[in-house]
Amino acid sequence: MKAQFNSFIRAACHSFSGAACAGAFLLISTSAPAQILFESDAASQNIFEFTPNGTQSTFVSGIYSPEGLAFDSAGNLFVARFWLNTITEIKPDGSQSTFASGLDHPGGLAFDSAGNLFEADLTGGYIYEFTPGGVQSTFASGVYLPNSLAFDSAGNLFVGTGGGNVYKFTPGGGQSIVASGLNGPVAFDGAGNLFIGNTGSSSSSIIRITPGGVQSTFVSINNYDVMAIAFNNTGDLFAAVSHGYGYNDAILEITPGGVVSTFKSGLDSPFGLAFQGGPLPVPEPSVLRLLAFGIFGLTFLRRRQG
Repeated sequence: MKAQFNSFIRAACHSFSGAACAGAFLLISTSAPAQILFESDAASQNIFEFTPNGTQSTFVSGIYSPEGLAFDSAGNLFVARFWLNTITEIKPDGSQSTFASGLDHPGGLAFDSAGNLFEADLTGGYIYEFTPGGVQSTFASGVYLPNSLAFDSAGNLFVGTGGGNVYKFTPGGGQSIVASGLNGPVAFDGAGNLFIGNTGSSSSSIIRITPGGVQSTFVSINNYDVMAIAFNNTGDLFAAVSHGYGYNDAILEITPGGVVSTFKSGLDSPFGLAFQGGPLPVPEPSVLRLLAFGIFGLTFLRRRQG
């Protein structure tokens, strides 16, 4: 659908350099939500926010042991507090409350399409599910060192671990291993490719696995450990990378073509990333038909007048 829409845009720009092209791009720009990147800086005990151009500000400070981050549909930020064994909910105005407690070193967080929050209990080996009202249940157990969670478009939950396996859980709880020998965070791009930030003993990499199961190295990242990864709504991958406590850590931005640049440096143990704002909406078929009809009609009139 997105490819169809882009082809219509190209057609409009080819036929008309003025209003039609501007209107087509206006349709895209007005439908794209502004996205702000949030990062949990564990050693400095801050949660920072970054505009798309990299301007940094402090969202909350003095928040001990923040790691995994996830936004609900209302814009509330949920923070896994690793050493406090809690999950904190932070509203857009910065007010905080405890959403869950009594956990065992919580790390990764992710919301499903129904608004339920899933949490990876690193030491306990549990994946817990919380309803929007905070009711807790066990989704899976016996997972060795789960540290990152991501849902695909079909509602399957993928779990990155520190134990070398990446697991897939169906909505019914069925379990399988989709990759072995990989340690690190997981995320999906808009095309359904699974990305894994693999941390090695001397160097790290980000691995891509297609929906068909083909595995390849997307980029190599030397001298850093990959702590968290997240996609923005234009398909760029952001990776929080760390040397360790007290070093000059960073957030890298990686284009779909694999070009790596430093988005922000000078951080201190960035353990979590999350974008506020959803993916770029794809126009409904009715919009596509209307745009196609308009382009066809304008092209026809132009040719008749010429």
